[in-house]
Amino acid sequence: MQGSAQLTSVRNAARLLKEFSRTDRELGVSELSRRLGLSTSTVHRMLATLTAERLLERGRSGRYRLGLALYDIGASVGGNLDLHEAALPVMAVLRADTGETVQLAVLDGLESVYIDRLESPHTVRIFARVGTRLPAPTTSTGKVMLAALPPEELDARLAAWTPQRITPYTIVDEAVLRARLREVAERGWAENREESRVGVVSVGAPVRDGSGAVIAALSVAAPTGRATPSALARLRSAVIAAAARASARLGARR
Repeated sequence: MQGSAQLTSVRNAARLLKEFSRTDRELGVSELSRRLGLSTSTVHRMLATLTAERLLERGRSGRYRLGLALYDIGASVGGNLDLHEAALPVMAVLRADTGETVQLAVLDGLESVYIDRLESPHTVRIFARVGTRLPAPTTSTGKVMLAALPPEELDARLAAWTPQRITPYTIVDEAVLRARLREVAERGWAENREESRVGVVSVGAPVRDGSGAVIAALSVAAPTGRATPSALARLRSAVIAAAARASARLGARR
């Protein structure tokens, strides 16, 4: 019950923030209570908490408006928008060239989070959605991004790793994973051979920003039935080249 209540509170706070817009820059307690269908006491407590966190601020009129912390968050999102803009044209060409599903992921802790995805035109293809999270050690994108971490950062993240055998091919031994990541770091690309989903293979390569840091990974995924050795070699070459083009669009030097 407590967890459910907490989720409800977060959802209501998100709903409240979304009520502010270009046309409704300032809103009062009563107006928000009416719009959200919540009691004025509940809305007042939410407003007080969001104001304390600088997500809202209270004007002299007593009405509320969006706070400076949201502008800071918006600036952070802008970085992701640059990544989307740099990667999407490259992803479209990669899908056209390979005929397979193309994905863009970022690393969150020990998870690969897929922030963009273009589906294969084939009838038999990989179904998923943007926002999907998978254990990074089970994916080609995740391995690429983990392999790029400084050693101390990788150690800290793996200290919290709880291996899950998602398929019979999932790596669950830390020594094996570390050896695989060293290989990935040396060669500059990674494979996922049915480690996150039986019947699916993928190849991933790093996307770098202007400083050369790995900020994302691009991958091509295909059903095992189409992933012959020669096909995988072509996918590998294509995704490495595409990731390099996306990196160049972000200012990375070749």
